Amino acid sequence: MNTSAFITGLGLVTSIGHSRNAVSQALRTLTHGLAPWEGAGSGAIKVAGMLRGFDVGSTNPAAWSWPAEFHLDKAAVRLMPPHGVYAMAAVQQALAEAQLAAEDLRDGTTGLYCASAGSARLLHHQLSNLEARGWERAHPHGVISSVAGALNFHLAYLLGIRGASCGFVSACSSGSHALGFALDEIRLGRQERMLVVAAEDLTAESALPFTGMGALSRSGDPRLASRPFDQERDGFVPTGGAVALVLESAASAGRRGARALARMLGWGQACDGHHVALPHPEGRGLVDAIHRALRDAGIDPQAVGYVNAHATSTPAGDRAEARALLQVFATHPVPVSSTKALTGHGLSLAGALEAAFCVLALDEGFIPGQAHLIEPDADSARLNLPRTTRCEQPHIAVNNSCGFGGSNVVHVFATAR
Repeated sequence: MNTSAFITGLGLVTSIGHSRNAVSQALRTLTHGLAPWEGAGSGAIKVAGMLRGFDVGSTNPAAWSWPAEFHLDKAAVRLMPPHGVYAMAAVQQALAEAQLAAEDLRDGTTGLYCASAGSARLLHHQLSNLEARGWERAHPHGVISSVAGALNFHLAYLLGIRGASCGFVSACSSGSHALGFALDEIRLGRQERMLVVAAEDLTAESALPFTGMGALSRSGDPRLASRPFDQERDGFVPTGGAVALVLESAASAGRRGARALARMLGWGQACDGHHVALPHPEGRGLVDAIHRALRDAGIDPQAVGYVNAHATSTPAGDRAEARALLQVFATHPVPVSSTKALTGHGLSLAGALEAAFCVLALDEGFIPGQAHLIEPDADSARLNLPRTTRCEQPHIAVNNSCGFGGSNVVHVFATAR
């Protein structure tokens, strides 16, 4: 079996809370963070997972604001994409929980992997200005504030990272890829510690393009818009935010006396080879990815105590995932839920965010229930979908992510002790 890594710190900026305690409470009580969308495109975007306390909607960073508990340098923020603000707030939380100081990140033993799609709003703003004013009037911060790699550019600089630094762009599997490859960096001995950060804007520009695919929910009721596995589901609810996770080798955590929240045992990935946007109807690639992840972790399917499903509340995606889970766990009705019912779908953020939810469940001893489920479809009805959160200790948790192009990534986590 391959070497595991410890998770020693979490940071969260989500629609269900901006701290570990707030998020844990929402997961336990199944309190959602969804609300009617009131911004541009409100005719097409009905409901979103709102980020309360943050105002980064302006194209002028000088107008941005954030909750007082987060101490961000305004000079640094003005060069960032909007989701960079969320990311810095999440990083502050994760480093505090891991008891890491700024200088601990700067000796080359710590790497940084990020996931983000970039800022569609700022990119549109910069290109529109160029077209209107002339191509020779490019803004000096136009590239570094908007493109897909902007998050790791800024965090590597601001944190003084001298180890590995890379950004991942694989749609809804991006955050999961970042976390999986971070584990490999530690296993290979290249880094003692990895900081994994995933973040996403929540703007009309980031959500509206999905209307052309018919992927967004048409429901205006926050209690019904995001309902994974329900037979009446009709699309996903967009959200943004950030998550930060600190992964460490056993030696690194031991030297520091760091408290481990959970262990990451392994991961796997596999592609459907089927369609650019739709999943394989039987979840072929996800089945392979789960098997590879369990094999990498040295775990049998019967040992898994909880699965955080990717299920976004789209008819085709949820159906394919249900069929995949029924194949892998045919003799073991493992509890399954999709926490996107509470948060909405964070796109490239989703996989890493839901990995953090698995860590919380393992560390605190609970299994999140399946919120907003009224009547599952025929395939989903065969899954073990608890309607309420269970006060049970899952010793092994699996986290699924599925992205465009049939990209499937799966993590396996275990309790720290």
